[in-house]
Amino acid sequence: MKVKSKVLIIAGSDSSGGAGIQADIKTVTAFGSYAMTALTAVTSQNTQGVKAITPIPIKNIKLQMKMVLDDIGTNAVKIGMLHNASVIKCVHSILKKYKLKNIVLDPVMIAKGGAKLLNSNSVSYLKRLLLPMCNIITPNIPEAEILTGYSISNKEDMMRAAKKIINMGAQNVLLKGGHLNNKMIFDILVSKKEIKVFPKRKIITKNTHGTGCTLSSALAACLSQKLSVYKSCNISLKYVDQAICTAPGFGKGFGPLNHLVSFNLKNTNA
Repeated sequence: MKVKSKVLIIAGSDSSGGAGIQADIKTVTAFGSYAMTALTAVTSQNTQGVKAITPIPIKNIKLQMKMVLDDIGTNAVKIGMLHNASVIKCVHSILKKYKLKNIVLDPVMIAKGGAKLLNSNSVSYLKRLLLPMCNIITPNIPEAEILTGYSISNKEDMMRAAKKIINMGAQNVLLKGGHLNNKMIFDILVSKKEIKVFPKRKIITKNTHGTGCTLSSALAACLSQKLSVYKSCNISLKYVDQAICTAPGFGKGFGPLNHLVSFNLKNTNA
């Protein structure tokens, strides 16, 4: 298979391999693109929770990004765990300097097991510095509630919150509805011009570790390959659903997805 494009991933490490930069690399590779990384933190975790988070020094994060961009370059950027305000400022400065496009932000704030992955005082920097640079942001419902201050309990609340995030500067918002306690759930894509709803039946499983990382990396890979935002969302959501349905069942807690699931981009209905 010929490499289709290049994706720079800025995120934290997950020692269990299900989420974080490990899931990102697997996903980008599964989509036929070349993955490069800038590591922001090292977590000690498994399917049952996060035990420790060790930040990477800011100078090192900056150098990782510069080394990649000065030599190889990139067609898209996926941003995951940033951990604190200093990292956010560092990433913002590099994105601005290199005038990077196709930026996908997964606003990682809380781990599946409940551990906080972004300091509370850093959220304002995330909104002010990074949101206006993003082609698309992919919050889940708890993250959207933190970003907007809204309480979200239904599809209408989701649309209201997504519109507020658009007003903060993001070009597109894919608000994920998996946290709603309904048989049918909705992922909602909102831009300044239109709203697209992706309905699906909720998959009852505990194997959901790394779904957010996987989805945002799939989006970055699709955008790097010059697909439209709508088609990228459609393909990426289907990929994640298939990865959940064929999960290997590893671990005693929230198990990882099957990033090796086959998905033919040409056969999508997008």
